Amino acid sequence: MRNHPLNEIFGYPYWNHSELAQRHRKYRLCPHNNKVPNCTKDKANDPLGVCSISEGDNIAIVCPIRFHQDWVVVEDAATFFFPAGTKWTSLIEVRLNDREGSSAGYIDVVLVAYDDQGHVTDFGALEIQAVYISGNIRRLFERYMENPISSQNLEWNSPHQYYPRPDYLSSSRKRLVPQLIYKGRILKSWGKKQAVAIHTGFYQTLPKMTEVEPEEADVAWLVYDLVLDEKADIYRLRLQRVTYTPFELALDQITTPQPGPVEDFIGYLQERLDRVLSTSGDDQNPPDAPTLSNLLKL
Repeated sequence: MRNHPLNEIFGYPYWNHSELAQRHRKYRLCPHNNKVPNCTKDKANDPLGVCSISEGDNIAIVCPIRFHQDWVVVEDAATFFFPAGTKWTSLIEVRLNDREGSSAGYIDVVLVAYDDQGHVTDFGALEIQAVYISGNIRRLFERYMENPISSQNLEWNSPHQYYPRPDYLSSSRKRLVPQLIYKGRILKSWGKKQAVAIHTGFYQTLPKMTEVEPEEADVAWLVYDLVLDEKADIYRLRLQRVTYTPFELALDQITTPQPGPVEDFIGYLQERLDRVLSTSGDDQNPPDAPTLSNLLKL
């Protein structure tokens, strides 16, 4: 098991010090079809060039542009959206408005089918979902970039509160679910298909969804892994599975929490109550909240 959290930096594994890898690090280039040649993750003038991180033996994709490698994700989505032989192209970051003309957000990629005269005949929406990171990855990234060769074999402290890890819960609640609710429902009302691209680790944290045949589905979940190409010494994006679901049922299953036993919560409340009663007088039991003196450390 590797204890190096930075799996790919500016498109290349942390141990790859080839001339091409060094060039990408020097000039902060993105090899995965960003809309500009440079990496723009986090800050355009000081990019956080981490494409993926390691979690033990598992790899988490933390930059949505990482899914653009060789545009396989667009080709896989087109297979779901359109019949074989359809002429299509892709448009990046397309604004989606509601009935009032207010923005419901931007669709990552819209695939557009067209006829011989260049008229739009159909379209489908592709959303790409990387994961948020907990911990302080920039600190480790900057340390690595000081000297990538010597940093290759650094002993990184883990577990540690600042050690970077994929935050799947925040990624689904703060990113994936709102995408489906706001943009997804508009697309569903228009009868248009959707595809969601995520990596295996993220997909495995989602509730099990009811699957249907492709022709009955509104949504295709495109699930990828990064597979090491040992000859080229880089990772390749590989489709591992496709799950086909109805839109409303999938949304309901993802947004419905799985409650634990109420007895566990009551037990937790009892512990909190016991602490309050043990430190308070019999006549007054103040709320379990910090005072101004606590906050200001007076």
